[in-house]
Amino acid sequence: MKPTLRAAIPADATRVADILIEARAAFMPYAPSAHPDNDVRAWVRDLLLPAGGTVVAEVSGGVVGVMSVSQESVHSWITQMSVEPRFVGQRIGSALLAHAIGVLPRPIRLYTFQANTGARRFYERHGFMPIALTDGAANEERCPDVLYELREIAWIAG
Repeated sequence: MKPTLRAAIPADATRVADILIEARAAFMPYAPSAHPDNDVRAWVRDLLLPAGGTVVAEVSGGVVGVMSVSQESVHSWITQMSVEPRFVGQRIGSALLAHAIGVLPRPIRLYTFQANTGARRFYERHGFMPIALTDGAANEERCPDVLYELREIAWIAG
């Protein structure tokens, strides 16, 4: 199933927040959100989407994935990436990541939790290399994380 990607719009805020909340609950029980669901919803509506750089993936007209990116003077960042749990494994994340790789200047960086082995395999399969492991002291969840970087254009698994 090939998703359609498009820029997120304000009307997507509730669905984007739902995906972020559902994916965390399903895949990261070791790292519960540092914020109540209502705060996550307000952050998505008031800060994340208005900042720009958020793309959603649609299947059959419904939003099933989300990715947010940003750029600094030296690095590009994937700051958020989640897929609705029932759509994981259906190439939604690969489509979102291919989009980021296609539009962002290198190097591209992202963080994920060390315990998130599925995400780690996914990013490594797409050419991202771990460049630093932390004890989690700098993130809100206080969970050990890993900083990944993509320096060259990666081959996207077909």
